[in-house]
Amino acid sequence: MTIKADWIAVDWGTSNMRAWAMSGSGTVLAEGSSDKGMGRLTPTEFEPTLLEVASEWIDGPTTVMACGMVGAKQGWIEAPYAAVPCAAMGGNLVTAPTQNPDLSVHIIPGVKQASPADVMRGEETQIAGFLARNPGWDGVICLPGTHTKWVHISADEIVSFQTFMTGELFEVIGKHTVLRHSVTSNDWDQAAFDSGLSDGMARPERIAAQLFSLRAQGLLDGLGNDAARARLSGLLIGAELAAAKPYWLGQQIAVIGAGGLSKLYVDALAAQSAPATQVNGTAITLAGLTAAYRAHKSDGIEGSRQ
Repeated sequence: MTIKADWIAVDWGTSNMRAWAMSGSGTVLAEGSSDKGMGRLTPTEFEPTLLEVASEWIDGPTTVMACGMVGAKQGWIEAPYAAVPCAAMGGNLVTAPTQNPDLSVHIIPGVKQASPADVMRGEETQIAGFLARNPGWDGVICLPGTHTKWVHISADEIVSFQTFMTGELFEVIGKHTVLRHSVTSNDWDQAAFDSGLSDGMARPERIAAQLFSLRAQGLLDGLGNDAARARLSGLLIGAELAAAKPYWLGQQIAVIGAGGLSKLYVDALAAQSAPATQVNGTAITLAGLTAAYRAHKSDGIEGSRQ
């Protein structure tokens, strides 16, 4: 059976792209993906890549709503940032150039902050999706990942946010430093993570010394790679939580993202008597893209009435 989409939702990151055939009511009819992320494409290659995944879903004029790095300077077309304080989708949609006359591709802009300087692309759509499902919610949203973001939400607006390169640091340290010999493991030692988390939060200024100790403990005390890997994660997340404490302390907290990484953040916050609600990242991304599609469709209807 061939699936025909009423519209198409797209989350296009640096390393991959995900697309969903959607019904008008926001139900997923089919999904597909590609490993051709923004980092592998020139602007003229985005449309063919999208069609490789979604061409069978298109039967006549079709709206595509896209978020993520597809709107970066190196993307399909740049979607200028909206400045905080602003609604999660506070900027104007940008229409991407297409060769296929049936495609109408709209890109959701990211969000920027002047001081301290910070930007986001893609996370604003997840935030919009979360707020669409939780109207009137105030608090702090944590979005763990390669670059984890802490976002202060008040009165349905992004007030401020801070990005931490914790995930990227974990990968780089584990692959490109002397610790690569110590942390190669697929196993996990929860006690070692908890210990690292506690030490990272208590003394974040000692993080550089604590990291080398992982290597020394392996040589002198027989610290296993599974324990060293978990402790490395705990140290880095602990240092991040210490720095982000002004955001989460005393706040209502939501952590957006499925899987083990987000669960680590939820458990780490719980250890600080800061309970957090974990929300599925894919579902919230789709909720945000659906909200953008409905707003765009509503604007089109209103415009046709004027």
